[in-house]
Amino acid sequence: MSDPMEFLRAFHLSQAPDAARHQADRLCLDLIGVAAGGATTRLSHLIRDHAAAVMPGTAPLAFDGRGVSSLGQALALGMTIDALDGHDGYNPAKGHVGCGLIAGMLALWPEAADQGGAAFAEALILGYELGSRLATSLHASVSDYHTSGAWVAVTVAAVGSRMLALSEAETAHALGIAEYHGPRSQMMRCIDHPTMLKDGSGWGAMCGVSAVLLARSGFTGAPALTFGAPGDHWTGLGTDWRILQQYLKPYPVCRWAQAPVEAVLALRTRHGLTAGDVAAIEIESFHEATRLATNAPANTEEAQYSTSFPAAVAMVRGAIGAADVQEGALDDPEVRRLSLATTMREHDHANANFPSGRLARVALTLTDGRRVESDWASPRWDAETPPTDAELEEKFRSLASVALGSEQSASLRAAVAAATRDGPAELLSVLGDPLVADERGKDRAEVVEMPQERVGLQL
Repeated sequence: MSDPMEFLRAFHLSQAPDAARHQADRLCLDLIGVAAGGATTRLSHLIRDHAAAVMPGTAPLAFDGRGVSSLGQALALGMTIDALDGHDGYNPAKGHVGCGLIAGMLALWPEAADQGGAAFAEALILGYELGSRLATSLHASVSDYHTSGAWVAVTVAAVGSRMLALSEAETAHALGIAEYHGPRSQMMRCIDHPTMLKDGSGWGAMCGVSAVLLARSGFTGAPALTFGAPGDHWTGLGTDWRILQQYLKPYPVCRWAQAPVEAVLALRTRHGLTAGDVAAIEIESFHEATRLATNAPANTEEAQYSTSFPAAVAMVRGAIGAADVQEGALDDPEVRRLSLATTMREHDHANANFPSGRLARVALTLTDGRRVESDWASPRWDAETPPTDAELEEKFRSLASVALGSEQSASLRAAVAAATRDGPAELLSVLGDPLVADERGKDRAEVVEMPQERVGLQL
């Protein structure tokens, strides 16, 4: 099939292979785990405070306890997931479907015509199938490299229109509204200047939710140019399952930095090295990766959008966890030394392989004068070599238990498991529990090191 509107209207869960249904469960688990980890960041606290202040309502604000509108709910959850750059992505899109998709879906769910688990699974699969293709359709239409929020807005509008049983005409208007109002933010600006703007996914989710609600009320929009645009973007609907072509992330940093991390870890293991053995690191990769150039990050956004800093963390610690890219860990002197001693160069071979792949190779200059070099490395957990279910469970546990404590994280895990079986009502309820304290007894303000005067009476 190549007609996205027909696929959107006619798709039934029984048409999806078992692998796609299982992948929907896996991606949902991963997204919610990353959300739990992201909830401890300053970005998440700021966006939740903003949503509560300017978008009040009755919808539960994730990890917070306050009520917001559906728009505020989509914005805050999307940006909370994006706050910790550990969620799934799609290589040809140079971005991420799931982050904004699930935020928009959960915001619209209370008004969905069908509240069952099968409908939730259908919406997730539809979102990945349409969103992956919308991304390449948009990228083909313009020269600027736009963030995921640009096409996630249209994705949420499409899936949300089906969830709320909009007519075909209303759906077309929702798609047009979302595409017109979607955040056409330039990704490389945030790569060159890492800030809390991130990948635009939360803003795209909010825009998509707004488009559905506006179209339902009779608001009209110009035709969406990317939805069903000419080209091969829409071939294979219902047969070529893009949900199975998503990568996942073992580390909470930009995907472009993860091949260098793998190369560093391979050299570390192969030669039995410690950080003290290394005088300098040289990284060759594709152009975009070399622009992740912050080597002395001052905040978690700069740490996540860096190539040298994660590579240095990997050399020092043998792994990268969420705590390694948060503010309290950025001044480690050995990590800082190696990050500042890293040079990066682009290479034609890696450029030619991008965006279908993200290649890098690393050379280490050792303190004894030797030089050791890696082969070309790719990131782990791509679509061809995905993580096992056990590895994803461990990733969820490591993120959620630290952020929420064992009891709350266990409740969240059970709610995720029930979402595609019974619907996500319990998931929405558990997500609404405030992030008051974790097992270490830290209160909300202390977890993100926010000044007391900035938090006020919202604790």
